Amino acid sequence: MDRLDDIEAFLAVVEKGSLTAAARHLGRSLQSISRSLSTLERSVAVDLVRRTTRQSQPTEAGLAFYRRVKPALTEIGDARREAASQQAELAGLLRVGGPVLFAAAHIVPVIAELVARHPRLEIELKSSDREVDLVAERLDIAVRIREMRSSTLKARRLGEVRAVVFGSPSYFQRRGRTKHPDELAQHDCVVRLTDGEGEAWPFRIAGRRRLVKVDGRVRTDSTAAANTAVACDAGIGFAPLWLVRSLVDRGEVEIILEDFEVARVPIHAVWLPTRVPLAKAQLFAEAMIGRLKRKRL
Repeated sequence: MDRLDDIEAFLAVVEKGSLTAAARHLGRSLQSISRSLSTLERSVAVDLVRRTTRQSQPTEAGLAFYRRVKPALTEIGDARREAASQQAELAGLLRVGGPVLFAAAHIVPVIAELVARHPRLEIELKSSDREVDLVAERLDIAVRIREMRSSTLKARRLGEVRAVVFGSPSYFQRRGRTKHPDELAQHDCVVRLTDGEGEAWPFRIAGRRRLVKVDGRVRTDSTAAANTAVACDAGIGFAPLWLVRSLVDRGEVEIILEDFEVARVPIHAVWLPTRVPLAKAQLFAEAMIGRLKRKRL
């Protein structure tokens, strides 16, 4: 019997409260569980479990050992299943999360492509603009558009997005084209109320990032409404390029102040650190990378 089986027996004893319950849980004999526990204690040279006739409780050293090895054994189990799944057709449920508008524009097409290619695969999408808890929402993988702050999550970069300032040709004809971010104070700007920087837009000026306050007579908490308002000559707007790409391509809006744009914002896939990403989650990430490379974000 290998050392992993000994550790598995120890974990089951701690979690189930007795050697008998651990044996029942693992489908092994009581003698086998006892041997595994004794072998493990000899290898670490310390008592890990305090045994009685009815109950088994971890010692202080045993509890510390449990906290260290539990995540490691979970990841090893995930790795084994991951390796096995590489040889099998992708099947089962994949739970994905992502921002609302980005999900509709870019995640849904990837989902449709994957389920078409893998008949036994199911994908559940939860879209939200708040930063959701992967454990609470039971997500296998989530897409986030921002710089990764200090986090316990593991991440893979999928691409990046460009943020632009834009306005309609008729607005610029009437009010003039802005040449510098500071000139925005003289213009009507369509203000989005959904984020913390709704009334201040970021620019790179003289090599440094600076927020420029803006104001206007049209304010909304809807990103789509804000972009439409700009196309309808209500003022100058600020948004990720992917959200207004169709307006740009149709000539309904024009991009300005390109020389002052801040660095592009990365797009990441994130997952829990205690889990090896499932093969289907890895496939989803690869498909997202492929799609975002083809798009001009």
